Amino acid sequence: MPDLPTPQDATEAELFSECWDAVLSYADLCTSGSLAAHQLATEAFTLGMRGIRAAAPTRGGTPRAARLPAIPALLTAVRDTAAGWEARGQGHRLDPDLRLWLNSDGAARFAGPPTRRPLALRGLRDMREADAALLWLAEVEALPLSTVARRFGLDQATVADELDQVRTLFRNRCHRAHLDSPMDAECRSYARLLDAVTRSPAAETPGDLSRHLATCAQCAEAAACLRLHGGGLPAALAGGVIGWGGLAYPERRRRAAEVRFGAGLPGPATADPEEGTGRSRALRGGLAGVAVLLSALALGVSMMPFGGSGEDMAATQADRRPVTGPDLPRPTARPTATGSPSARPATSRPPRTPRRDAPAPEPQGTSSATHRATPTSAPATTPQAGCRVAYDLTAQWPGGFQATVTVTTDLALTGWQVAWTFRDGQRAGQMWDATVRQSGPRVTATAADYNRTVAAHGTLSFGFLGTWQGRNRTPYGFTLNGTACAPG
Repeated sequence: MPDLPTPQDATEAELFSECWDAVLSYADLCTSGSLAAHQLATEAFTLGMRGIRAAAPTRGGTPRAARLPAIPALLTAVRDTAAGWEARGQGHRLDPDLRLWLNSDGAARFAGPPTRRPLALRGLRDMREADAALLWLAEVEALPLSTVARRFGLDQATVADELDQVRTLFRNRCHRAHLDSPMDAECRSYARLLDAVTRSPAAETPGDLSRHLATCAQCAEAAACLRLHGGGLPAALAGGVIGWGGLAYPERRRRAAEVRFGAGLPGPATADPEEGTGRSRALRGGLAGVAVLLSALALGVSMMPFGGSGEDMAATQADRRPVTGPDLPRPTARPTATGSPSARPATSRPPRTPRRDAPAPEPQGTSSATHRATPTSAPATTPQAGCRVAYDLTAQWPGGFQATVTVTTDLALTGWQVAWTFRDGQRAGQMWDATVRQSGPRVTATAADYNRTVAAHGTLSFGFLGTWQGRNRTPYGFTLNGTACAPG
């Protein structure tokens, strides 16, 4: 296994600090255990840094080629390194769902003709690197604006304005890329209408366009990239750049940012104030079909285990560990006063003249409506005081779903396990903020290192992707460390 590359200067050392957590987090999603995650991250980081150095500006200051910002470039290296493992017979070290995806048409798109590659990838590449970096750090890495502002040498008010302009720029680039893509006459006839409908959260979606989006993956992908409102931009960006894990990765990074920088960061569900409790109204007349189709295409197939049974997948997931720990070395960096690594891109961004335009997408794997379900205990179990649990089915598509579990505990915890029983043969797959083990219908989620401690009367939360057939009812028999929890 190669060692991490040595930083060439102080600027690159800061870059290492900023990027390593992201690379290790994605590598953890891609592998079947913490050792494999660290090995994949180290190999990919070495490969990615080699590419970043090769694409750096020449002595005359001219970039050698258009390139992605550092973090998405390194995440791409993780995916490419995983593909290399699969090709060299080391696929057993990867997540079974990823192995399936690597051998699918979805992965082949990233190596195919440029005009057929994901729109988000093409749109991001077509932007200035500093603009693309600002968009990625704020949207996908979910860093607070104050932190992003410090990294770019801007004040918070300026960076907020810059971010609005960069979102619009990304939308325009994706719109242009969509028009440049090969498409049939029906898709081209809807291109102008799709552009108009996705600009405003209040725009009505004609029925014929809704039906078209429900059956056309190409136009559904475009809708996700063009719709800036609704909280779907992080998943659209991540899905377009890294492909597999494009839904789980930004959710994991958002939660990690909340832990690192404190609670109160706006999440995707609160990004659009008009959506509130009536999110089903936000996609009036049918853009919900976009999310369902994208979810089914991008995630539904990949949720099936590769070369084994669902029990095999659960056993593999059970071996997973948190992405950081005392046994895993990290690149060193100069600490700030708060103990967080100080990182700033090599080039700062001067304020630019305002651009105009607006709004874009629902992410792959999310739904326009959030279905909140209250878990019911098994008839033989009497819930005891001490914990309350809420089970939220946040998205569902044919064969797959996304859910969040939130537990409120009356007692302080220094470690936790939450367990429940599925009613209809569902299988839990990728999980963030916890590790998963499933035996038959019984699922157990165990705390990660960074969220093991919960204060008295505090809450813990984690999410996961799952599969279902026939019915997808709310599970029952929720327990916290073996104690039955009441619905709440």
